[in-house]
Amino acid sequence: MKDISKKGILLMNLGSPDSPSVKDVKVYLNEFLMDEKVIDIPYLVRLLLVKGIIVPFRSPKSAHAYQSIWRKEGSPLILNTIDLQNALAKIVEEPIEICMRYGNPTPLVAFQNFKVNYPEVEEVFLFPLYPHYAMSSYETAVEYAIKIHEENNFPFKLSVIPPYYRDENYIKALAGSIQDYLLNPFDKILFSYHGVPERHIRKGDITGKHCLKCNNCCEVNSAAHTQCYRHQTFVTTNLVAKQLGLQENQFEQTFQSRLGQDKWLRPYTANRLKELPSEGVKNLLVACPAFVSDCLETLEEIAEEGKEIFLKAGGENFTMIPCLNSNDAWVQAISDLIQPYRLK
Repeated sequence: MKDISKKGILLMNLGSPDSPSVKDVKVYLNEFLMDEKVIDIPYLVRLLLVKGIIVPFRSPKSAHAYQSIWRKEGSPLILNTIDLQNALAKIVEEPIEICMRYGNPTPLVAFQNFKVNYPEVEEVFLFPLYPHYAMSSYETAVEYAIKIHEENNFPFKLSVIPPYYRDENYIKALAGSIQDYLLNPFDKILFSYHGVPERHIRKGDITGKHCLKCNNCCEVNSAAHTQCYRHQTFVTTNLVAKQLGLQENQFEQTFQSRLGQDKWLRPYTANRLKELPSEGVKNLLVACPAFVSDCLETLEEIAEEGKEIFLKAGGENFTMIPCLNSNDAWVQAISDLIQPYRLK
């Protein structure tokens, strides 16, 4: 085995505003939404849309949402990532840093920390905290980290851990985090994934002729699946459902967090939350497997706003299942996912 003392681990998450103030939320949204892989339209049009319309109108509402979940110590997503870092440090020998795609701490700061505090490190394993490949999450995070690494000529190699949406240990950890919630009576479990525009799926199709272009495209074997977010989310859902022994009528999959009027992946979570009570689903469980750390999209959009939608529509009991966060099985799964790279 190669000398582990010469390796490092970088956990990379989405990011968060520095505070829930409107000012800091504006800074965060500008960076996030100006990413060409998030809103993939020509630069000048994106500039006008983001800085002239979306951010000015959305910032106060988003700030209010962040304020409803903010902890005394800071951002839930940042704190959950730090907790994961600390938990992982207990079972691995490699030094661990964290960084965010947007906001702080940045990849530059993380790389500088490795250089200054661990000068013996010769290789850093970049572990994106995104199980599935999507242009607007995994891809942009990885490309940004690689760009910063190359531009600053750091003395260590950067190796990237690929998407792990079907990894056996990840699936077991995810299923295990859900298992106890099935002990009480429930009508259905909803697997709600972060949505993306349909055009992102078509853009990511490396074959140019498969995704959303043939019947049951996610079920027909294709090279396109290596970068197809939609396919990968269905794989995760089905593997977890199988692990839990769920019947077909006990679960379904939806997509949340739609932005704008374009067609996004469907069915939309908010729509299904309105419809389910009339279909006899009164006791609902919701899991959000696209996220490994609880954040605005789980704590506010689902646990608060989603619950309100469901109960107003006639639902009786609504439970959001926490993300993996620093779950022991998940921490071990990360170590196991990195293991093959340690041996190289």
